[in-house]
Amino acid sequence: MTMMREWKHIFKLDPAKDISDEHLDLICSSGTDAIMIGGTDNVTLDGVEDLLLRIKQKHVLVCILEVSTMEAIIPGFDAYYIPMVLNSKEKSWMMDIQHQGIKEYIDFLDYTELIFEGYCILNENAKAFKYTNSKLPDIEDVRAYAYMAEHVFHLPIFYVEYSGKYGDVEVVKQAKGQLESTLLFYGGGIKNSHHAKEMKEHADVIIVGNHLYDNIDEALETVAAVKVK
Repeated sequence: MTMMREWKHIFKLDPAKDISDEHLDLICSSGTDAIMIGGTDNVTLDGVEDLLLRIKQKHVLVCILEVSTMEAIIPGFDAYYIPMVLNSKEKSWMMDIQHQGIKEYIDFLDYTELIFEGYCILNENAKAFKYTNSKLPDIEDVRAYAYMAEHVFHLPIFYVEYSGKYGDVEVVKQAKGQLESTLLFYGGGIKNSHHAKEMKEHADVIIVGNHLYDNIDEALETVAAVKVK
């Protein structure tokens, strides 16, 4: 997945949420660099498979599964992103769940398709924050997590995740300052072109998700906002 170094924008779809064929076609034809499929709860194999097939039947586009449950892993994705939640208070979200998944699927895995993400969740009201029993970090914590993602764990991605809430630009800027090779992904609360441009000033890639279900026209505008010079 060396191509992801050229990416600027990803749309994230939740397999537990309904989306019409019309809207899905608009998303896939928008010019986004990839589609990520993932969610926190009610993620099922049937939901993941249905969404993947609907995309692949009509569009040639990179599809990523962000793994949140082992029961919903299916073949056919171009890459599988494995979150390692750095600010979780439970070691299981850093190592144990990932270990169990690899143990179970090791004979079927192509390691080139596996991408590990160093996750830092910064919205204490988000489902993902509560689900992973995370601790809210301050800006110095985030800088340290970013440093660890690159220089300790050598992860390809450090993901600053505000999960439904628009984040602090200074936090993103400070995280980026610790990274050289590791890519900085930002997700959370991007609702318009201004948000997209502001976060793209520091993040390598922005992820737009929830707003696709609230106002698809505004969400689609975020692609051109970060890709058109």
